[in-house]
Amino acid sequence: MDRIDSGPTRSQLGLLAVRYAMGGCGAPPSTEAVLRSVTARRLSLSRLQHALRGRGIAHVIHTGILDMPMADLQDGVAHYLYCDDDWTFSFPFRPDGARYPSACLAMFATCDQRAMAQAAHVFTFSEHLRTHMIAHYGLTPDRVTAVGCGMGRIEPYHGPKNYTAGHLLFVAKHLFVQKGGLLLLDAFRRARRVLPHLSLTIVGDSRSRRHIEDVAGVEIRDHLPWDQLQALYRQATLLTQPMLNDPWGQVYVEALASRTPVLGLNRNGLPQITENGRHGFLVDRPDPDALAAALVDALSDPERLARMGHAGQAHVLKHYTWDQVASRIANAPVAEAPAEAAAESVAADPLPAIVNA
Repeated sequence: MDRIDSGPTRSQLGLLAVRYAMGGCGAPPSTEAVLRSVTARRLSLSRLQHALRGRGIAHVIHTGILDMPMADLQDGVAHYLYCDDDWTFSFPFRPDGARYPSACLAMFATCDQRAMAQAAHVFTFSEHLRTHMIAHYGLTPDRVTAVGCGMGRIEPYHGPKNYTAGHLLFVAKHLFVQKGGLLLLDAFRRARRVLPHLSLTIVGDSRSRRHIEDVAGVEIRDHLPWDQLQALYRQATLLTQPMLNDPWGQVYVEALASRTPVLGLNRNGLPQITENGRHGFLVDRPDPDALAAALVDALSDPERLARMGHAGQAHVLKHYTWDQVASRIANAPVAEAPAEAAAESVAADPLPAIVNA
C-alpha cells in the first residue's frame, strides 16, 4: 500500500491564505479554513494526480475530504473516503464559528457535496457519523459503512491499578477550549468541594496554562513523549473528556485500552465506544453542575470503576483493531457514484487555481 501526502507546501499555504482573503472571506480563522477553499482543494487534487500518474493505482482511500475530486476525472481511479468527522457535523460546536462568513460556508458546503458525490464509498468511524452522512448528503445507505478504527500507539495495560486515588486525566493538547477544558475546570472546582482529594492532570500546551493558574489540584504537562503519555493513561482513575465537537475521540479508546473508564458528553461517537455507558459515564448536557455530579458519582464507587475498566478494555481490544477495520472495508458493498452527480463541476470559484510547480 502506498502513502501519498497531497497537502500544500508551507509557501503554497501562504499563497492560499492570501487567495482566501482576496476571495471575500476575510482573514482565515484557521489553517483548516484555508485548506477548505476551492483553490486549496484543487491544488491538493493536482498534487495527488501527479503522484498517481504512471503508478497503475486504481483505488485511493482518502483520510480526509480535502483532496477528493469534485467532478468525474474520467481517469479510471476509484476514490473512497475514510473519516471520523464531517465539517457540518461538528461546526455547530466550534467556538470560532462566528468568524466564518456565510459565503465561505456556502463554498465549503458546495465543495463537500460535490466531493461526496464522487466517492465510490464512504467509510466512517462511527454509526452516528454514518447516519449523518446519509441524511446530510443524500447518500444511499449502501454507499456508507461504519467500520470503526484501530488502536493508536498507546499499548494495552494489564498491570496493577488504583481506582481510589481520584487521579483525573484530560488530554487537550492544542485544543483546550474545543475539547471542553473550560467546562471541565468549572466542574472540577465543584466536584473537589465534595471530594477534596481529587487531582487533575491536563495534557496541553502553553495556551492551556492561562486557564488553570488559580485552580487548586490541577497540573499541566506539555510536549510529552509517547511513553509518558501512556504512563498517564495507566495511572489515571478516570479520563474526563467532555469534548464539545469531537465526533469520535480516539482518546476514549486509548483510555479504555489502559483500563481507565471514561467520562464525556452523551453525543457523537462516545455512546458507541462505551456501549451506551457500560464502560464510562455519559453526561447529557454541557453543564458544569451536571458534569460535577457525574464526577462525584463516578468516583464514589472504585469497585464499579474497576469493573468498567476491565470490561472496557476487553471491548476495545475485541472491536477496535486495524485488522478488523481493513476487513470491514474490504467486505463493504461498493456502489458507483450517481452519473448525474459525477458530471457536475465546481463553477462558483472566483479565484484562479494554483498549479503545483
